[in-house]
Amino acid sequence: MPQHGPVKVVIVGAGYVGATTAFALLRSGLVTELVLVDKNRAKAEGEAMDLSHAASLGPPVKIYAGGTAECAGARIIIFAAGANQRPGETRLDLVHRNTAIVREALPPIVASCPDAVIIMVTNPVDILTYVAWKISGLPVERVLGSGTVLDSARFRHLISRYLRVDPRNVHAYVIGEHGDTEVPVWSRANIAGVELEDFLALDGTPNLEAFKVETTHQVREAAYEIIERKGATAYGVAVALNRICESILRDENSVLTVSSLVQGLYGIEDEVCLSLPCLINKKGRHKILAVPLDSSERAALRHSARTLREVIEQLEL
Repeated sequence: MPQHGPVKVVIVGAGYVGATTAFALLRSGLVTELVLVDKNRAKAEGEAMDLSHAASLGPPVKIYAGGTAECAGARIIIFAAGANQRPGETRLDLVHRNTAIVREALPPIVASCPDAVIIMVTNPVDILTYVAWKISGLPVERVLGSGTVLDSARFRHLISRYLRVDPRNVHAYVIGEHGDTEVPVWSRANIAGVELEDFLALDGTPNLEAFKVETTHQVREAAYEIIERKGATAYGVAVALNRICESILRDENSVLTVSSLVQGLYGIEDEVCLSLPCLINKKGRHKILAVPLDSSERAALRHSARTLREVIEQLEL
């Protein structure tokens, strides 16, 4: 269901990801107002000016740099502020630097628009989604992370390329950490309802196990390879964020692998945020879909949760 009336979205952080996400939202027709918030006010102003010129050639959107006061009434807060991941650095290496940034920047913005849904994108996104939930005081349903939405898209892309089929007909998810312990769910991958192994038998495509190993590696290493070549990732995550916003603002109940608080599923007892397929609507996370996993996937997911929890316990929350 489309939104009626003005729709304001706040983007915190006007760097690569924040600015590219603003452009994606600008072209989507989903929003009527975009507020760019950045510690470097001149950078936010410059991005807003540039985006405003593009806006004159598409759906009308008011775009400007702002502070806490200008965030009032926002439906969504996209938090993209933080230090960039350096070549050779894992997402978890960023945790202390970016936790400090979240602690400083997020609370006054939430106070200005307490009814907003938060979407964290700053890495390590699962840890910082947990941090945002703890310090914001918001219900778990309204604190999400971009999670493995992009990883799942990469997964479907690689399967589609191998099988020579439209990626829109590939149904497959990556769950767990957005990072080195993420879990591609091969047991549930299907092509238009046809299980992967059955499709391969029909298609006569060999070497399934070798393909699984190589694809899992490529999905996990994609961001590192992009960062090594161009310094940062932006386009894929911006479109993933646009997709999450679309499901919220249109009240779609779409299934997306966002990161959110998980406890009590698959034997995960500790508080931790990680990605699982979730129904997303105007309230944020409506419910988690506990899809059946095989034994190796369940074990890998619990390992992912333990890895994240060990990092959380190093933080003073």
